[in-house]
Amino acid sequence: MAVKIRLTRKGDKKSPFYRIVAADSRCARNGNFIEVLGTYNPMVSPAQINLKNDRIAYWLSVGAQLSDTTKELFEKEGLVEKKAYRAPKPKQMPPKKKEAPAEAPAEEVEATAEMPTEAPVEEQPAAEEASE
Repeated sequence: MAVKIRLTRKGDKKSPFYRIVAADSRCARNGNFIEVLGTYNPMVSPAQINLKNDRIAYWLSVGAQLSDTTKELFEKEGLVEKKAYRAPKPKQMPPKKKEAPAEAPAEEVEATAEMPTEAPVEEQPAAEEASE
């Protein structure tokens, strides 16, 4: 039997109240549970969390798994250590897209430098008048 520590919803419509329970992982969310380990009321500011620390420690010691939400709640309360972020290995990262070569702008600069400059417009007509 796999035991999970998770939330069961109580309370009225649009005003949730949760119990933190140890339950068989195959049971429904609001189905049978083994033991009530605390309560969580998100409707008050700040959210109210009541826990039975000794019973939670017992269930964790015998291998109970935490749901994502209860894990976050327990991290806030200091019952479970938050795991440090581990960056993915280079093999796990998607391949980077290759960028255009950086030499393209340099070629444009060279091409503009090699182009011959035209003589000023004023000198050309004067040369034509003299030849006539």
